[in-house]
Amino acid sequence: MKLGDYLVKDLILPNLTSDSKSGVLMELIAPVGKTEPEVDTDHAVRVLLDRERLGTTGIGDGIAIPHGKLENLEKVIVVAGRSPEGVDFEALDHRPCFIFFLVLAPEQMAGLHLRILAQISRVLKDEAFRKRFLEAEGRDELWNLLQDV
Repeated sequence: MKLGDYLVKDLILPNLTSDSKSGVLMELIAPVGKTEPEVDTDHAVRVLLDRERLGTTGIGDGIAIPHGKLENLEKVIVVAGRSPEGVDFEALDHRPCFIFFLVLAPEQMAGLHLRILAQISRVLKDEAFRKRFLEAEGRDELWNLLQDV
């Protein structure tokens, strides 16, 4: 499985500006409404916030992988974002998050949803990859970096 197969260039956000968990979630989901107009972005944010209440998706090392399932979704959607300033995402290591991968999946595709989350986790365990992700200049460089993972 290649993560790049689930990415769309317009859903790579190199300069997140929000400074709160809910703000980042809204910022990550906003372009999904343009690329996938059938997605109710307000509902998606509520689903993501409900998931965060169960336990943070800030896994540490500056990484957060917010995710949720939506009833009427037909395919998995992955959004990659980067916050140059970092955000308090209530991460397990109590440090700010800079790298965000948001995953939305159809309710009936639990297996694929879990495989994508596992692939993201594997890729982000590599400290050299995280460094390249943080240092990439703009959307095009991030897109090129993510095509190979």
